[in-house]
Amino acid sequence: MQTNTYTVKGMTCGHCVSSVSGEVAALAGVHEVHVDLATGALSIASEQPLGIDAVRAAVEEAGYELVG
Repeated sequence: MQTNTYTVKGMTCGHCVSSVSGEVAALAGVHEVHVDLATGALSIASEQPLGIDAVRAAVEEAGYELVG
Protein backbone atom coordinates (compact mmCIF):
# COMPACT_ATOMS: atom_id res chain seq x y z
CA MET A 1 0.00 0.00 0.00
CA GLN A 2 1.30 3.46 -0.82
CA THR A 3 0.01 6.98 -0.22
CA ASN A 4 0.50 9.96 -2.50
CA THR A 5 -0.51 13.55 -1.83
CA TYR A 6 -1.49 16.15 -4.40
CA THR A 7 -2.97 19.67 -4.33
CA VAL A 8 -6.34 20.47 -5.88
CA LYS A 9 -7.27 24.03 -6.86
CA GLY A 10 -10.78 25.47 -7.02
CA MET A 11 -12.64 23.65 -4.23
CA THR A 12 -14.85 25.89 -2.10
CA CYS A 13 -17.31 23.64 -0.24
CA GLY A 14 -18.22 20.18 0.98
CA HIS A 15 -19.80 19.32 -2.36
CA CYS A 16 -16.45 20.02 -4.05
CA VAL A 17 -14.71 17.63 -1.65
CA SER A 18 -17.36 14.99 -2.31
CA SER A 19 -17.05 15.32 -6.08
CA VAL A 20 -13.26 15.00 -6.07
CA SER A 21 -13.36 12.12 -3.59
CA GLY A 22 -15.89 10.20 -5.67
CA GLU A 23 -14.02 10.56 -8.96
CA VAL A 24 -10.65 9.63 -7.47
CA ALA A 25 -12.08 6.71 -5.47
CA ALA A 26 -13.34 5.22 -8.75
CA LEU A 27 -9.77 4.79 -10.04
CA ALA A 28 -8.57 1.17 -10.13
CA GLY A 29 -6.58 0.13 -7.06
CA VAL A 30 -7.60 3.07 -4.86
CA HIS A 31 -8.38 2.05 -1.27
CA GLU A 32 -8.79 5.37 0.49
CA VAL A 33 -9.17 9.03 -0.46
CA HIS A 34 -8.93 12.01 1.87
CA VAL A 35 -9.52 15.59 0.73
CA ASP A 36 -8.81 18.59 2.97
CA LEU A 37 -10.91 21.55 1.83
CA ALA A 38 -8.86 24.15 3.75
CA THR A 39 -5.51 23.22 2.18
CA GLY A 40 -6.65 21.56 -1.04
CA ALA A 41 -4.64 18.45 -0.10
CA LEU A 42 -5.70 15.22 -1.81
CA SER A 43 -4.26 12.04 -0.26
CA ILE A 44 -4.73 8.75 -2.06
CA ALA A 45 -3.90 5.31 -0.64
CA SER A 46 -3.59 2.71 -3.38
CA GLU A 47 -2.33 -0.81 -4.00
CA GLN A 48 0.01 0.29 -6.78
CA PRO A 49 1.42 3.56 -8.07
CA LEU A 50 -1.20 5.68 -9.82
CA GLY A 51 -0.26 7.57 -12.94
CA ILE A 52 -0.41 11.33 -12.53
CA ASP A 53 -2.44 11.52 -15.74
CA ALA A 54 -5.14 9.27 -14.26
CA VAL A 55 -5.32 11.35 -11.08
CA ARG A 56 -5.39 14.60 -13.07
CA ALA A 57 -8.18 13.27 -15.32
CA ALA A 58 -10.29 12.23 -12.30
CA VAL A 59 -9.87 15.64 -10.64
CA GLU A 60 -10.70 17.44 -13.89
CA GLU A 61 -13.76 15.22 -14.39
CA ALA A 62 -14.96 16.50 -11.01
CA GLY A 63 -14.47 20.06 -12.30
CA TYR A 64 -11.26 21.05 -10.53
CA GLU A 65 -7.55 21.42 -11.27
CA LEU A 66 -4.62 19.35 -10.03
CA VAL A 67 -1.74 21.70 -9.21
CA GLY A 68 1.80 20.73 -10.16
